[in-house]
Amino acid sequence: MRQNTFSALKIFVLSTLVISLCGTAVLHAKTVQLSDKQNNQLDAMQRKAVAYLQDIGQAADGSFSGEAGPGITSIVTVALLRNGVTVADPAVAKALNYLSGFRRPDGGIYQEGSLYRNYETCLAILCFVEANNNGKYDEVIERANAFVREIQVGSDGSVARNKDEFGGSGYGKHKRPDLSNTTFLIEALRAAGASADDEAIQRALVFVSRSQNLESEHNSTKFAPKINDGGFYYTPAAGGTSQAGETANGGLRSYASMTYAGLKSMIYAGVDRDDQRVKAALSWIRKNYDVSENPGMGASGHYYYLHTFAKTLRALEIDEVQSADGQRHNWRGDLISELSRRQKRNGSWFNTRNTRWLEGDENLVTGYALLALSYCRD
Repeated sequence: MRQNTFSALKIFVLSTLVISLCGTAVLHAKTVQLSDKQNNQLDAMQRKAVAYLQDIGQAADGSFSGEAGPGITSIVTVALLRNGVTVADPAVAKALNYLSGFRRPDGGIYQEGSLYRNYETCLAILCFVEANNNGKYDEVIERANAFVREIQVGSDGSVARNKDEFGGSGYGKHKRPDLSNTTFLIEALRAAGASADDEAIQRALVFVSRSQNLESEHNSTKFAPKINDGGFYYTPAAGGTSQAGETANGGLRSYASMTYAGLKSMIYAGVDRDDQRVKAALSWIRKNYDVSENPGMGASGHYYYLHTFAKTLRALEIDEVQSADGQRHNWRGDLISELSRRQKRNGSWFNTRNTRWLEGDENLVTGYALLALSYCRD
């Protein structure tokens, strides 16, 4: 789920970076810009969505869908901050105060008794980093940073590096790490100031590499050669799981939300763009480019996917994607069009086709959509 906290990853659209048919990045002299219509659509969507969250979505205690724990409030607050709302805004101030109430003695920021300690704390880190004017939340971030490092699989030496679960983070509910949680961990660590070669990030990279359908020196899991299409799936741990299902030979199917999440994680972990893992992921993306659904999953997780799609392409400084059929796609324009046609009259979004993973929640999905739109700005 649900962020970019990396101000260093800001880009200026000075040229078009296209994924070519051979899988390498080709720089074109032509500048890709949004049309006046697209800019107007973007502005209108952001205004309506921000107003919805400020006026309708927030509860009296400052939460957004607090019945689901603090995670959604973190996502929405970051979305507001990245779409022109300041920390002085009453809605943001109330949300930050609400989140502060989840601080725990161990440094984590999670609901009491939560099975989602990594997820909730990582999202809170992203939120407090985004709001950290004048070092106000330095101690909160530092202690939360130490907490998520401590609960990473293998951080204490109790799990060997050759184990499939090594380096990952996950939900306590399933007692095994997954790529989504590990992606949040990497992003939170980077947001808190860690470099790409940080020990915890490099441990996480081991797990990320093993979650890719690519047989290589970095991935010797039993699943690696079975599909070998360069995409990513949910987890190789505890027998392996893909939300997209399995092939007849026991392979774990790749799908878009995890493929973009895996690729983004590799970039944040300093993997070179000429690395075979990055090239293979880009090849999968070329073959499966789509914004109307989450490729491999249909409508399931559509808005989580759109957020991850936008964040990843922004991090890669890619302005156009050349799909396998040779067509060039201005991903920002495609994303704006898709979200414009799906926004509700009240300014919100929710997944009308599939409510899996809480995508029937207007606050969460509006947060995802606003975050995705924030990456369309130069």
